[in-house]
Amino acid sequence: MNHSMFTAVLLGAICVLVKAQAHIDIYVIACQTNDTAPEDEEQLDGDEMLYSDFKNGKVVITLPDFAQKFESPTWYASALANHGVCINNLDVAVQAENNPPEEIDPPQSTIYSRRKVELGKSNSLICFVNNFYPAPVKVKWTKNNVEVKDGVTLSRYYPNPDFTFQQFSTLSITPQEGDVYSCSVEHKGLRDPLTRIWEPEANNESDMAETAFCGIGLTLGLLGVGVGTFFLIKGNNCN
Repeated sequence: MNHSMFTAVLLGAICVLVKAQAHIDIYVIACQTNDTAPEDEEQLDGDEMLYSDFKNGKVVITLPDFAQKFESPTWYASALANHGVCINNLDVAVQAENNPPEEIDPPQSTIYSRRKVELGKSNSLICFVNNFYPAPVKVKWTKNNVEVKDGVTLSRYYPNPDFTFQQFSTLSITPQEGDVYSCSVEHKGLRDPLTRIWEPEANNESDMAETAFCGIGLTLGLLGVGVGTFFLIKGNNCN
């Protein structure tokens, strides 16, 4: 894949910590010729450990609370220097290949709820956009055909192993019966926005009661068939 982006992926260390188990440490540096923010992050076995926030000029540790904490005071300065090297290498590569056409990969998307859906209770919808190039994408949410902007978040983009990207957007909701939500994704690889529809599906108390009564009725019916069969066999034996 000849993307017009220079990406340096370093397999920093492959350490055998326990018998027959290896861990892979990957340092990702990415830059593009457009105005998209650069990438600088550290991964361990595919999970992000930290990244450089170029907008706010700092390093963000993304390890979970139970992980061992660490600090890297010189990381951001190194990230700035590496970004300069990345831009220079990108310019050299583009000129050497005589300005090759940019390869474009359209995104795929899916929409799902963060938690089990209960009508009238707060929840979040997640629109996951994956396998697109170049970054970024534009995401628009609607509720009942009306655009929604409040309660919407958009993550930064994350690199995939094949040099495409993934990104996700969330929407805070309080679902009600009859609501219809949509997530529309715009990207230069799409002729029309890619739209996914989501409707709340939750069992209310009447549905649960109907299910319970149906289950009881079915159980009693099967029990009656079993008792009748038993007496029929006993009667035949007596004859």
